[in-house]
Amino acid sequence: MLKSPALCAALAALAALAASAPGRHPADPPAGVGAGAPEEVVVFAAGKDGYASFRIPAVVAGAKGTLLAFAEGRKDGPSDDGNVDTVLRRSTDGGKTWGPLRVVADAGADFVGNPCPVLDRTTGRVWLPLARKPGRNTAAQSKTGGGAGPMEVLMLHSDDDGATWSPPENVTKAVKPDGWTWYVVGPGCGIQLADGRLVLPCDHRKAGSTDSFSHVIVSDDHGKTWRVGGSAAAKTNECQVAERADGALVLNMRSHHGKNRRAVAVSTDRGATWGETTFDDALIDPTCQGSLIRVDVKTGGGPLFLFSNPASTKRENLTVRLSRDGGRTWPAARVLHPRAAGYSSLVALPDDRAGCLYEKDGYATIAFARFGLGWLAAGRETPGK
Repeated sequence: MLKSPALCAALAALAALAASAPGRHPADPPAGVGAGAPEEVVVFAAGKDGYASFRIPAVVAGAKGTLLAFAEGRKDGPSDDGNVDTVLRRSTDGGKTWGPLRVVADAGADFVGNPCPVLDRTTGRVWLPLARKPGRNTAAQSKTGGGAGPMEVLMLHSDDDGATWSPPENVTKAVKPDGWTWYVVGPGCGIQLADGRLVLPCDHRKAGSTDSFSHVIVSDDHGKTWRVGGSAAAKTNECQVAERADGALVLNMRSHHGKNRRAVAVSTDRGATWGETTFDDALIDPTCQGSLIRVDVKTGGGPLFLFSNPASTKRENLTVRLSRDGGRTWPAARVLHPRAAGYSSLVALPDDRAGCLYEKDGYATIAFARFGLGWLAAGRETPGK
């Protein structure tokens, strides 16, 4: 959460002076507050640490502020199948430097990945759901429920900001109804609602159908038990969720409708059901994963939403956007990387900044970019091709 007293005081003063500052908004950080341009460091590099490739980034801040950067460590190459582990690097200085690579989950020759961590602010525990499937299964077999075995959901947790992890618990029976075949969590991050509920974005397929569906799983007892929440309409896929100021949930989804736009659905019952799927014309997308987070800043403008994805019809032009109205409009945008880029994961930082962990340059690296909210709010770029 971004709640520094200096930022709050500056924003309050700015609200009173907004009329004399054309082009600014009361919720914008004033000049000099969180105004830093991006600073970037490589976190994972293909061919390093015994892995041919790294993909599928996810980042979360622990209870003590430690940043946890997860990825899939792919032993044999960039393929989505095969021998895949979930790996982690930690940062205790806001993402400037990162500790050594650690293996969090290794299922032998099988696949275990798609990290989607979430922090429980009440207990300080970080939950890490993962997808597991036989390594020799192809994606096509997993989508139809064929091959050597089903897709499963594992749950791990850490009580020390990612220094150590529990053994994985198989929660498949609780969260995967009969008849579902393909099943993955995230990737990206989950959220905790204001009332304490944990919500994890997921997607699935059903036996006999070629369509995918975004859905959520939830816990109301701090992760002791999990159950399935609502599903969105067909042809939705990898997704992220954020809570608006009024308590409504926004599900921002990869779409297979052929529109090259992000799909959006809203829930007014804490994720139990989802409304009509609409398409955000401002969010051009090449049918790829994207990241959505809420950043709480105590101003009259309410919380901010940040969104990142390759803003193009190809996987390129990694762009971060800012919304002041719960994702209804996106007036500010900045391009982090104009060339080849893929999946991304955003995180709020405590120094009036945010960070983006993202795939770049043909999956050669996964980098972490730190940038000021003021820098982002001042961006008036019109990305997208």
